Amino acid sequence: MKLKWILILIGLIVSLHLSAQGYTGRQTIPFNEAWSFINKELPYAGQTDYQDAEWRIVDLPHDWSIEDRPSQTEDTITGPFSRYSTGRMATGWTVGGIGWYRKKFVSLKEWQDKNIHIYFDGVYMNADVWLNGYYLGNHPYGYTPFYYDLTPYLNPPGGENMLAVRVGNEGENSRWYSGSGIYRPVCLLVTERLHIDPWGVSVNTPEVSERRATIQVSTLVRNNFSSPKEVSVSTTVLDPEGKVAGRTTSALRIEPQTKEASLHKITVSEPLLWSTEEPVLYTALTEIKSGTDLIDKLETPFGIRSLVFDGEQGFLLNGKKVLLRGGCIHHDNGPLGASAFKRAEERKVEILKRNGYNAIRVSHNPASTDLLDACDRLGILVIEEAFDTWVRPKNPQDYHLYFNQWWQRDLQAMIRRDRNHPSVIMWSIGNEIYEAPDLLGHELSKKLSDEVHQSDPTRPVTAGIVFLPPYTKQPWEKYEPYLENLDVDGYNYFLETQSPFFVRDSATLNRFESEHAGHPHKTYYGSETLAIGALENWNKAERTPYILGCFKWTAFDYIGEAGIGLSRFRQQNRPELKGMGGMGVFAREEWPVFNAYCGDFDLIGNKKSASYYQDIVWRMSPVELLVRPPVAEGLKESVAPWGFPEGLKSWTWPGQEGNTLRVYVYTRSEKVRLERNGITIAEQKLPEGSITATFEVEYQPGELVAKAFDKDKETGYSRLTTTGKPAAVRLVGEQHPVRADIGDLAYINVEIVDQDGNRVPYVNDLTVDFQLTGEATIAAVGNGSPTDMTGFQQPRKNVYRGRALVIIRPTGRKGKAVLKATAGHLKEDVVTIDLN
Repeated sequence: MKLKWILILIGLIVSLHLSAQGYTGRQTIPFNEAWSFINKELPYAGQTDYQDAEWRIVDLPHDWSIEDRPSQTEDTITGPFSRYSTGRMATGWTVGGIGWYRKKFVSLKEWQDKNIHIYFDGVYMNADVWLNGYYLGNHPYGYTPFYYDLTPYLNPPGGENMLAVRVGNEGENSRWYSGSGIYRPVCLLVTERLHIDPWGVSVNTPEVSERRATIQVSTLVRNNFSSPKEVSVSTTVLDPEGKVAGRTTSALRIEPQTKEASLHKITVSEPLLWSTEEPVLYTALTEIKSGTDLIDKLETPFGIRSLVFDGEQGFLLNGKKVLLRGGCIHHDNGPLGASAFKRAEERKVEILKRNGYNAIRVSHNPASTDLLDACDRLGILVIEEAFDTWVRPKNPQDYHLYFNQWWQRDLQAMIRRDRNHPSVIMWSIGNEIYEAPDLLGHELSKKLSDEVHQSDPTRPVTAGIVFLPPYTKQPWEKYEPYLENLDVDGYNYFLETQSPFFVRDSATLNRFESEHAGHPHKTYYGSETLAIGALENWNKAERTPYILGCFKWTAFDYIGEAGIGLSRFRQQNRPELKGMGGMGVFAREEWPVFNAYCGDFDLIGNKKSASYYQDIVWRMSPVELLVRPPVAEGLKESVAPWGFPEGLKSWTWPGQEGNTLRVYVYTRSEKVRLERNGITIAEQKLPEGSITATFEVEYQPGELVAKAFDKDKETGYSRLTTTGKPAAVRLVGEQHPVRADIGDLAYINVEIVDQDGNRVPYVNDLTVDFQLTGEATIAAVGNGSPTDMTGFQQPRKNVYRGRALVIIRPTGRKGKAVLKATAGHLKEDVVTIDLN
């Protein structure tokens, strides 16, 4: 009863606030707080009177697969990981199962005669939803948004409602870590009975120049009354400062229980164009009026920009050629699991932008709304992918079970929700589809491509194609009818010649050239490329107009596909690994490896060796200096197929004095000089077609400097200095205003430093304990290790290479949060977070 009165009071406060505003039409109410949850299959838990008092309370977004498992057992069940995991190494040894969520809420007086929808941005997977015991439906796919109309089943004003959601992540259904639960935000949408349909506004820019742009806005209006309605629909284009850039109005008649669309065209003079350098956003304000009464209004951010894909010129954004500096990303957020917090999604995009990326391929499923919003604001181009599988399965319980019944609805949900994002430049209908070379794949690709073109004729259709004999059994000619249905071809691993694992014939290696000769109007790109081939791939893209760029697998480390990028150490006298057989060595299950370890950035967002190499490839840095960690005597490093030679920005190797260490210098300059403690010890000309100079150097503490030269003129240098012993813990908060909102996060970097404040990079097993007080909780802790299986939600974590991360989540109340970090005898540190 107490909870009921609290809910009623909150409703009254919301009501008074909205009445004061004078407009009570459309309301979007976050619905993420205080859900009851249990990770267990239970009969009848969708019924209103089911007793859930013993369930725990969670806030959304929520992923139960990242939580510590019960009954922890050394070397069997540790943190969220279990040797008994159904997905095993594919899902990073994590566990799915069944989860139930229930939430009580009170119908407000202001909802009388309104329409109430509930919107889910993503639930993994097989979500069944009930309201007050009424079954609303099932949504199988874990990555597409969906909504239900609650109106017919709500109790009268003042009455308490019960919403229940059953989530089933069962069997082998994913090739990577999916997470489990309501892992993206949820909201209630309150509208009048006549309203703009969900995802009903479409904005595109068919004509764009620096002098003027045509903005085309389609608005779909639904009439849930029993009689016809005549309304006016107005569209106002607001510039980035909120000033009116154009406006038009038209009349619209809508028959009962139907929906009708209005179409407006508005000319904007001297528009500010959206680009990766200047991601300028306009707003389309749509208003529905009956006479002078405002019934509904909706603001839709959009960008004014033009896209051209041309076989002779490549990809043109606003008439200017852009090469795609891309990376593939999975949807998890490291220590947070799959939980799609707005700040986590934004931070991911910020890291990529800061390090030279201008594009991402969301692999292999639709992204969260917050990720695409961040790409719009920061200027990152997006290839949004719908599916990893169609009818032919890659796992026994994957999406193939639902494809025939759901593909059209899921494809439409992705496109209708995301078509207004200027960052999205292509729709991908699939990745490495098994039926691509046969008649079924040819027919399905035609259906999917036609559906995309009908839903959004402004963007091209693409897909990621893999062709790796003998892995791929069919000849290339069998793929041609499939490719005919694509506007832009994405090729996985066609570019690299340096990898010993991806062995291809000359026809495959020249596939871009032969396909272009037969289809000169088309464009192509590397939809998945290897870190080891970054230079080769980029050089080819720069000199080949019809190759749009490359997307590295992957930009970030991710949970699952455990160890595909992790180097192994083998006896020196053993033969080198190569071909599909050699690749199989890296596909073997190795506990406790849980993450793929193939990213430019580790699980908490720190640069790895491949990222420094990429800096040189993209000409972002003149020279980079790294040192390979010592390798035990008699062993050699075997770089994984999706990996890169290990290297650290460190000249601190205690115990290695007098031993030889391998040193990598990356540069586009002609020559490299290596200096140790002020004395030149080696010099090397870069091999033809390479940006890597490799040295074997005796370790002596002090300073190691690499200098790069072109024609004896120094072009840059990179310096590494030996640090002192660990002396203190340092906490460094990332600069970001933190809101007193359960949906926000604060990221606190943890470092072990010497007495001069230099990070000590060799510290790996030191545990840092955390104590948090104030208006926040610890959402997650983490490090970059691919093998540290300790829990992500404990108040402690080992550092890896001198680093760890704490992620703080506000409780929703304004105030402060104080985080204290201690580590044995080291000097502690404290940081205060203001929550406003």
